[in-house]
Amino acid sequence: MTEKGVSLTMRAILQRVSEASVEVDGDIVGQIGRGLLVLVCAMQGDTDEQAAFLARKVAAMRIFQDDAGKMNRSVKDVGGAVLAVSQFTLAAEWRKGNRPGFSTAAPPAEGERLYRVFCQKLIEEGLPVETGVFAADMKVRLLNDGPVTIPMDTEAG
Repeated sequence: MTEKGVSLTMRAILQRVSEASVEVDGDIVGQIGRGLLVLVCAMQGDTDEQAAFLARKVAAMRIFQDDAGKMNRSVKDVGGAVLAVSQFTLAAEWRKGNRPGFSTAAPPAEGERLYRVFCQKLIEEGLPVETGVFAADMKVRLLNDGPVTIPMDTEAG
């Protein structure tokens, strides 16, 4: 935490999807069927350990239904995939004024490095991983299943 009370921890929005894709300049650069769309943002001061922790939690999060209809299976359990998309706007500082600030996001080079660490750790967890293009103007499409949407950050973990 900073003295302003802003959390400086890696953040993600996890969405259970039937399908998802990301497009850059009219071309689909990443696409999955059943699985997770993960919007992810590295914050100033984040570490490789936080990226690895977040990836382990994403891979193990039991938010898919089992045979009894309970959310009791992970993306790995159901043979799903992950579409990981970098999204620095998760760092938005919005409490003052009406225009969000993003000064707590990791600098671009470090943000990209940590995003890549996160993706690599998901792969090491045995998951198929598709990605967007870091810092590109992306169009993300998804069919949210449920809907199930879970905000995550390494501080709350």
